[in-house]
Amino acid sequence: MMRTALYATVVVWLLGACSMGPGEPAEDQRGDGTDTIELAEFPDRPYWGDTHLHTDISVDAFGFGVRLGAEEALKFARGDKVTATTGMEAQLDRPLDFLVISDHSDAMGATRRLYDAPRMLVRDPTLRRWYDMMHESPEQSTRAVAELITAAANDEIPEALRDPARQAAATRELWDTHLAMLDRYNRPGEFTAFAGFEWTLMPDGNNLHRVVMFRDGSVKTGQVVPFPGLDTTPEQLWDYMEAYEANTGGRVLAIPHNSNLSNGLMFDLVGPDGGAMGADYARRRARYEPVVEATQIKGDSETHPFLSPNDEFAAFGVAGWELGNLPLTRRSTPDMYAGSYVRSALLRGLTLEQQMGVNPYAFGLIGSTDSHTALATGDEDNFFGKHTGSEPHAERALAAQNLGTREGRFGWHYLAGGYAAAWARGNTRAEIFDAFMRREVYATTGPRMVLRLFAGFDFAEDDWDGDWVRAGYMRGVPMGGDLEDSGRAPIFLISALKDPDGANLDRVQVIKGWVDANGQAQERVYDVAWSDMDGERRRIGGKVPAVGDTVVRREATYENSIGAAELRATWRDPDYRPGQRAFYYVRAIEIPTPSWVLFDARRFGFDLPPEVVEANVIQERAYSSPVWLRPRRGPGDAPRIMDEG
Repeated sequence: MMRTALYATVVVWLLGACSMGPGEPAEDQRGDGTDTIELAEFPDRPYWGDTHLHTDISVDAFGFGVRLGAEEALKFARGDKVTATTGMEAQLDRPLDFLVISDHSDAMGATRRLYDAPRMLVRDPTLRRWYDMMHESPEQSTRAVAELITAAANDEIPEALRDPARQAAATRELWDTHLAMLDRYNRPGEFTAFAGFEWTLMPDGNNLHRVVMFRDGSVKTGQVVPFPGLDTTPEQLWDYMEAYEANTGGRVLAIPHNSNLSNGLMFDLVGPDGGAMGADYARRRARYEPVVEATQIKGDSETHPFLSPNDEFAAFGVAGWELGNLPLTRRSTPDMYAGSYVRSALLRGLTLEQQMGVNPYAFGLIGSTDSHTALATGDEDNFFGKHTGSEPHAERALAAQNLGTREGRFGWHYLAGGYAAAWARGNTRAEIFDAFMRREVYATTGPRMVLRLFAGFDFAEDDWDGDWVRAGYMRGVPMGGDLEDSGRAPIFLISALKDPDGANLDRVQVIKGWVDANGQAQERVYDVAWSDMDGERRRIGGKVPAVGDTVVRREATYENSIGAAELRATWRDPDYRPGQRAFYYVRAIEIPTPSWVLFDARRFGFDLPPEVVEANVIQERAYSSPVWLRPRRGPGDAPRIMDEG
């Protein structure tokens, strides 16, 4: 009897030890963070993060060679030193505040299972060939994944890799393990770990991908599994999201990305059946897709010189990516661009809203990395590549990097990646997610510039002498907000601070889009503040002179002897017309600096072709989310999407 009691005591002690052991998340780590920390009165600082990162359970990332999982990704993002797959030590100079690991929902873990399987059990000839390539060398493994992506684009994935029952069981197990890991690393007030996945629709290779991001902890997110992208539609994804919210009481949003590789399909003017877009479709899209990823490793999607010929900064991150869709199985033509870039989508949104009363493209802007190395770095001097095959080595800058056709895109076309900044009252899942929903977020191409934007009708220059942030919230709206037309020109408070560890600022611009009296969409770029604007850089013929260039190409260095550490403007729209439907967003541009390509040339001691050198003296930037100016609503008008919460 005594022996039985002792045994029971030991069992109880062991069970208790397991549930309370090291690494087990506390209750406040499992939820959305509500009531776990003291919050600021107003969003008081930008929280920095990456919403688009892949680890070794993404079907392509493992094939590309990555062997780091979610735990290493979380450690790296919060500032720990980790060892990259290729053996180098990797660490951020400054930790991030939040991270969304967004592994592909399709075939989750499949290449890892294929790699680990006994060869004799791999009977499908295509899978066996990919198996052999993955085991042969990193280069062959990368080629195998390129073939896999092309096969997915052409709907030719082998059936053995698409076994739905087996895949469902594997996804369930991987997802549950992943959610438990996220809760352990989620620390309200310190670091936020979001659940998410990438939904990877790619008809004919045209990129219609979305990152799906949850507000909630594992109690709710564990009630679903990631929704597959292949063979489904955006409407079905929204059905999934709607059902999740209805069944769990949680919240979820989707973030389109790489519209620049969609061949005009991401921001179409028509509905899914090719006919006129319906109001219900537009309303659902606006409801579930409040932000887009405007910049990342695979290029910048803000705009294209063909669409914005009067914008001298329109070509950033376009080279190479403008050629065609993701695997380059379909070439792009200029008539596709308007459906592929963010600014033209914002213009299309105004036009559609004028026609049917709903704007499907009233979204905010963020940046992220889309790194497939499990390392969320967007820094030029710390670039760990798109995938493991492009982790630092002497050949990566000039190597062919395109998928599928292997022509037209090279390593130096990759950007170092971007980050998302969220204005929030605290660092929790709820606070940061809610900043995304109200679009109080902005994109950068990597530097951590601090960018603020408020719009109202009675701001004045002397607001800067007081608590202008309070004034901004009390008498106006922040970035992402709606401003109802008052019959007076809107006035904007704009503030940009340089990255404290980065380059000075060249200028701050306002990009306005509107629909004119003839129903035509128009755009214009205004320089509203720039360095030395009262000195040598006075406007000449309406144009601000270039800021200069201090970059020493061979050394990959620059000096902050030009530009400004801070720029401010109180700007009134000089072209306002009563009743005009318009959007305004801010673009803050740094002085010229070297890209990762020049850092590589110095680090590994090789020469670059002159045209590649000049293409890699860049002016990094930040894009605010827009503020929309909308006609005054009548008493019987329906509420807007933002009003519905």
